[in-house]
Amino acid sequence: MDDDKRITEQAMDTITTAVEATKDAAVTAVKQVRKAAKKAAKKVAPKKASRKKAKKAPKKTSKATKKTSKKAAKKSSKKAAKKTAKKATKKAAKSKKKATKAKR
Repeated sequence: MDDDKRITEQAMDTITTAVEATKDAAVTAVKQVRKAAKKAAKKVAPKKASRKKAKKAPKKTSKATKKTSKKAAKKSSKKAAKKTAKKATKKAAKSKKKATKAKR
């Protein structure tokens, strides 16, 4: 019986060490792949950005496009202000209703 226990213990030990080793190897492989991906992204991204800047530089934005963008920004800000005002009034009404219910 003791011999059987020793054999099973040895087998379990070898299995656990193998599992740990493969786990460590997988973790290191993942880390290496992430590093490589980051390096590749760093190498590729700045080149694309510089190309875009080089293409955009000679073009000048016209006054009409600037005006339209300003108008759009104003409209969106006005809409946002209106929405927040409406929400505030609704919240106030709800809180009043809750307060009256709580008093009852």
